[in-house]
Amino acid sequence: MPQSIITDRASERPLAPAAHASGAASASDDLLFRKVAWRVIPFLFVCYVVSFLDRINIGFAQLQMKHDLGFSDAMYGLGAAIFYIGYVLCEVPSNMLLARFGARRTFMRIMLLWGIASTCMMFVHTPTHFYALRFLLGVFEAGFFPGIVLYLTYWFAPRRRAAVFSIFFAGVAVAGVLGGLVSGWIMRDMGGVLGLEGWRWMFAIEGLPAVLLGLLAAFWLVDGPEQARWLSDAEKSQLIAQRDDAHAASAHASHSSHDSRSFGAALRNPRVYLFAFIYFSLTCASLTLNFWMPLMIRDFGVHDVLAISLYTVIPNAVGAVGLMLIARRSDRRGERRWHFAACTVGGGLALSLLTLHLASFAAMMAILSIAAVLIFAALPIFWSVPPAYLSGKAAAAGIALISSIGITSGIVSPWAIGLIKTHTGSMDNALYVLAALLVTSGAALLIGVPAPRKAR
Repeated sequence: MPQSIITDRASERPLAPAAHASGAASASDDLLFRKVAWRVIPFLFVCYVVSFLDRINIGFAQLQMKHDLGFSDAMYGLGAAIFYIGYVLCEVPSNMLLARFGARRTFMRIMLLWGIASTCMMFVHTPTHFYALRFLLGVFEAGFFPGIVLYLTYWFAPRRRAAVFSIFFAGVAVAGVLGGLVSGWIMRDMGGVLGLEGWRWMFAIEGLPAVLLGLLAAFWLVDGPEQARWLSDAEKSQLIAQRDDAHAASAHASHSSHDSRSFGAALRNPRVYLFAFIYFSLTCASLTLNFWMPLMIRDFGVHDVLAISLYTVIPNAVGAVGLMLIARRSDRRGERRWHFAACTVGGGLALSLLTLHLASFAAMMAILSIAAVLIFAALPIFWSVPPAYLSGKAAAAGIALISSIGITSGIVSPWAIGLIKTHTGSMDNALYVLAALLVTSGAALLIGVPAPRKAR
């Protein structure tokens, strides 16, 4: 009996140092995460905000541009949609170039070219100019967002990605707020300067930051941890080991080592198309909030243009904060599928409730804000999932393919919703369709994507 006590005590002695070592390793990992985050995220966040601002400023320009150039609503709508055609066609090739030539040169190329194209919008005089530049803007910007998704997987472990991705989706709300304030000010106060209309100054001024950021990217960005001079050798090794472990796990999840060899393998992977459908459903709903929110608020009983623009800040701001909190909770729990399903089902229910047309303005704004929180929060959680099931070159091609197919909602959704509203005089049926898509996307992720195996 005494001997067994001695043995047990002896066996317990290493536990304290082991626990201490585990805690020290965790603290070291947290410090490294913060160091990398402060170096990588702020610059890419600013770039993403500028890219989204250059994408949506066409909506503000129409307040003057259509009248000055004599464009019809149909011509202007076609020009807005042509952007997504160029974007879809070139997104996969652009992301494959990132995997081949590196992030630094790829992001520099993308930002320089889209900044130049956006600035050249100030010279538009004919529909042909308009269509050509909108198409080129889509071609040049293609690959930027999926490139960011791929690039962040080089630096951050899977358990941290939802929180990291949430920062960039919050940038959409920031771009919306900036667009309303900056674009309106430029068009109102710069009109007539040097004989140019306000909308021409808006394109010139808002396109310039992308050019400057493209030049800065050549000095600020590196292709991966291996080239980061601001990291020690031990820190580089730690990040590389995390990245390789994640790639190995994703290769195991795909059940085939051949999935990492070619774009053709990504095309043959049925899970890529499942992810693409889910992303298509999400972007249909999120684009509806981005483009139709002012009209929804007007239908709540507000008719002053300035008041409508100010009220749009509320759902966007609430959505930005809420998505970051929900994404961080998903990271802490290490769980994606049920968080995503809860967001999509809840978001679909909120969209359906908007069709009740309650007399209370506050109640309708609360429902709209809940819809914004849940739909926006589903996006970063979703983008934490595909990299866990794609590895190597298939990650670059697969992520871009998912984004390319999903972003076709930019062509389909505005047209379909406008068609429904024209024939019925209401958005109610469109909201029901979007709600059904969201619920289906949540079910598709739960059924079509297996839960990751827990480590022993």
